[in-house]
Amino acid sequence: MEKSTLRKIYLEKRKKLHENDIRSLSKKIFENFISEFPVSKNQKVHCFLSISKKNEVDTNFFLEYFFKNNIWVFVPKVVGEELISIEITEESALLENSWGIKEPVENIDSGIKDFDLILVPLLYADSFGNRVGYGKGFYDRFFSEIKPNNLKIGLNFFSPEELIDDVAPFDIALDYLVTPTAVLSFTGFTSKSKK
Repeated sequence: MEKSTLRKIYLEKRKKLHENDIRSLSKKIFENFISEFPVSKNQKVHCFLSISKKNEVDTNFFLEYFFKNNIWVFVPKVVGEELISIEITEESALLENSWGIKEPVENIDSGIKDFDLILVPLLYADSFGNRVGYGKGFYDRFFSEIKPNNLKIGLNFFSPEELIDDVAPFDIALDYLVTPTAVLSFTGFTSKSKK
């Protein structure tokens, strides 16, 4: 199935989720993440800030844990056509941009290219780790500019069903996908079901 079709389908599926469902499913995703990826002090994590009006996975569970455990947190910010990484703390000022994404006020790129983990937003991922986002290509460009061994972990409410037919040569696949019921590895597509 093509990305544009999958994008429509999964935007609609997310739209149907109620606020309580989003919160409980996000918590399960967080619990599955923590059981599989024990993040420790002084590690560097790049974590997206959820767009609540798009019913994205709520990353507040992740951020609270990271801050509590002295993990360095970096978040994305779009500046022009580029996605930069800005370090934040619990006290960092965040403002909502025109897309409804909370972002740090400052525009100072951390320059970090080697994260221990990158938590990636998406609408859909197939069984090879290819992802469908909102279609702007920000994360693919970001992935191409950082070290290739950064662990890319998608967070999604839905498991892979259809293959993505129109994967482009510049698309960079995820290493893992965490859902409410499983942690999927795309190196051989092994599933660790959490049902």
